[in-house]
Amino acid sequence: MARPFYKPAETLVKVIVVSGGVISGLGKGITTSSLGRLLKARGIAVTILKIDPYLNVDAGTMNPYQHGEVFVLDDGTEADLDLGNYERFLGQSLSGTHNLTTGKIYRAVIEKERRGDYLGNTVQIIPHVTGEIKRTIREVCQAAGADVILVEVGGTVGDIESMPFLEALRELSYELGEGHMAFVHTTLVPVVGPVGEAKTKPTQHSVRELRAIGIRPNLIIARGPAPLSSDIKTKISLFCDVPPEAVISVPDQSVIYEVPLVLEAQGVGTRLTRLLGLPDRPPDFAAWKEFLATYRRGTAAIEVAVVGKYTDLRDAYLSHSEAFHHCQGHLGVDIHLQWYDSEDIPRNPSLIARLERSDAVLVPGGFGARGVEGKVKAIGIARTKGIPFLGVCYGFQMAAVEYARDVLDLPRANSTEIDPETPDPVVCLLEEQKTVNDMGGTMRLGAQRVVLARESKVAALYGKTEIWERHRHRYEINPKYLERFEKVGLRVTGRAVDGRVEVLEAPDHPFFVGVQYHPEFLSRPESPHPLYLALVRAALARKEVVRPVGVPSALA
Repeated sequence: MARPFYKPAETLVKVIVVSGGVISGLGKGITTSSLGRLLKARGIAVTILKIDPYLNVDAGTMNPYQHGEVFVLDDGTEADLDLGNYERFLGQSLSGTHNLTTGKIYRAVIEKERRGDYLGNTVQIIPHVTGEIKRTIREVCQAAGADVILVEVGGTVGDIESMPFLEALRELSYELGEGHMAFVHTTLVPVVGPVGEAKTKPTQHSVRELRAIGIRPNLIIARGPAPLSSDIKTKISLFCDVPPEAVISVPDQSVIYEVPLVLEAQGVGTRLTRLLGLPDRPPDFAAWKEFLATYRRGTAAIEVAVVGKYTDLRDAYLSHSEAFHHCQGHLGVDIHLQWYDSEDIPRNPSLIARLERSDAVLVPGGFGARGVEGKVKAIGIARTKGIPFLGVCYGFQMAAVEYARDVLDLPRANSTEIDPETPDPVVCLLEEQKTVNDMGGTMRLGAQRVVLARESKVAALYGKTEIWERHRHRYEINPKYLERFEKVGLRVTGRAVDGRVEVLEAPDHPFFVGVQYHPEFLSRPESPHPLYLALVRAALARKEVVRPVGVPSALA
């Protein structure tokens, strides 16, 4: 008698799977995050796992233009940007085990084969690869102590890359049995033609593809530009074999944090708890609704210039954008981000004039020489014009370069990343990086302890002198130049425990702060990061000071 493929589940877990169809970029990550928020509002402990079907082990070596921002977790994992959405919506930190890639799975299976763990058996997709996927899902849920694990499957149904993952989830559903697993399918309902007719055929084909591999969705999240009519919901229900009330319309929202309430209004939270046999307590959205009410208030408005080299793809700076959304929901200020391609700034005088009219300037992280002179120019404008400035990682390093060139009169000062032959290497390679050859997961990564100077602006903003922040860099400020920086008013106000420079600030400037770490990764809707709050407040204060005489105050 043949040995069965399926090993009975030792511990039954509750699983919600979110898949996608038709096209990528529909918002599966926001859907997954929002479903987690619905359950958490009911006092149900949740965790989330993102499946990325690419062969990369992690997102660390991927170009932002291809995959958007690389999100860094506390443990140093370089992950897909959806991990950031999960953390922001749930208000809880995740680890590298919460981002599963094809590269991770195949590496684990091959390592087991090399050790002889499979006892000479032929290693196959089924049961070995699918078994590794199922094992990971169970372990992540159990390690988190969660009642429910949400699993987002990247890509679209029908992709070759995602087939082993969907097969594993089908198997897991069989193993766990009824009442332990729910499938949520996110799909597109486009509106086409002069009369604006909603088309259901893409959804029908997508669900048919899902059912062909043995998965029947319990909920269909229908994305589109406008709410679905009852006729369209009925049509989708009929052709996709789900109840009409299980067809959920999620039209485009002005801000992603509206989505949980859109789902809640259509009974999604109650439906999920019934499907999984969970207690359906009254949800608590009080703080979430207060955040959104403040977000819409708009008692003032500011313009923040974001100067980077990936600005054609805004997802490359997603956590920065969300950090400003969090500030807007805390302060009730309309924050308009103006995106500047740093390559264009040195050759376009009109951009320089626009930058000078900005209320604040942010220079985020990045790598390489392209566009660096535009970043240095933008920093110089902020410093000399008294415009509030925040430099993050690469922006922090370029602030030191700008200060060295213009204030210390070292015209060829640079980072050795850009000019290895610079006579004034104000920024240089970390000592431990000099023998590193592999690119993946080898930077200074993850949460590191930072000690702040007691009488500093940043210590006052944080309200403490010891913080933990997430890092992702290979280069650092050269300590040989610190004494000269201090003499011209650029203070070191934060250091790592090993003495490395973490924070620079100019006390005689309204707000000029550079940080080696990435504060954007720790900002949350109900807890905006203090550095972004401070930048926005400084921008508001400056705008109030420079407004023309006789013009009513926007803050009144």
